[in-house]
Amino acid sequence: MSYFAAAAVRGATGWTAAEVNLNGVADIEEAADRLRDVDLDADISLLFVESDDTYLVVMRLDEGEDLRIFGSDSAFAEESRLGALLVGDIKAPAIEIDEVVEQSADPDKPAADPDADPVGDADLLADLGVPARRLLELCAHDGLLPADVTAEICQLIGCGDEVEELREA
Repeated sequence: MSYFAAAAVRGATGWTAAEVNLNGVADIEEAADRLRDVDLDADISLLFVESDDTYLVVMRLDEGEDLRIFGSDSAFAEESRLGALLVGDIKAPAIEIDEVVEQSADPDKPAADPDADPVGDADLLADLGVPARRLLELCAHDGLLPADVTAEICQLIGCGDEVEELREA
């Protein structure tokens, strides 16, 4: 299973991005440690993990503490060791995906994926301008790849150029 893991960290000088190697991590805390290592003094550290053009996991640390995680689909935990490590023990979000799918019913937009089963803290980016409902809409939107969702989120929070440069490197 292939993956891309990009950290976006906001410190005193603004946002920076770095690729994170998750090979060999033994547990979620070790993954969080690798995110911390990107910038130990960061106010906000985000890790976007995209796997096989299917799954997205977003991890967040505030000042290196208070780990919060969101996964686009619980099936990731069953599909790979990395998925089990990142989202295997996480419960459903406060907002159900079915509510988002029903409320997003627009004949001009592609249908949402009703089989998606997001898990974790869908509100982890709310204070950065991406409320839970918007995050769930992006993840449920049929035809959007995890890379597209990451790009949209990063544009909304102000680190789109940094993450895009990292992806192109």
